[in-house]
Amino acid sequence: MSERPPMDWAEERLQHELSHGQQPLIELDLDEVWLRFARFGSQRFDTANTPDADGLLFQYGTHAFEGPPVFTLDMVRQFEINDASGEHDHYIQLHCELRYEPVPQLRALGHFETWFFHDTDDELDAWADSLGRQEFWPIVRNFHPREIRVYQEQV
Repeated sequence: MSERPPMDWAEERLQHELSHGQQPLIELDLDEVWLRFARFGSQRFDTANTPDADGLLFQYGTHAFEGPPVFTLDMVRQFEINDASGEHDHYIQLHCELRYEPVPQLRALGHFETWFFHDTDDELDAWADSLGRQEFWPIVRNFHPREIRVYQEQV
């Protein structure tokens, strides 16, 4: 039996990381949300023993999925779920989504995504550090999200 907590606890753990302290979630800035998400991303859960069973995705872009366009910066934790025979069944994605007005400066950033997977040769700190050096940070820091959503979905 694994000493790691079950994946079912992941959403509660993320909510705990994001709510740590007295500040309401919507008052957190991008750097603070990223720091807390990265800390959550370092926590390991009881996952399948496959290379892509536990991944982190950082992505952004302007989309109109639920109405008018919005610039979305999405930090995702993805867990692979296998069936009883150990074969891939689906993924669970836990999102921390920052939504911004689609101002020209943010729209001009286009789209971006980068993945990290635990249990590979990559190091989480190196991935997070390289992400922190990307040119979009100073641009996005100039704006405050109008909404921060945390939700889970099956894909």
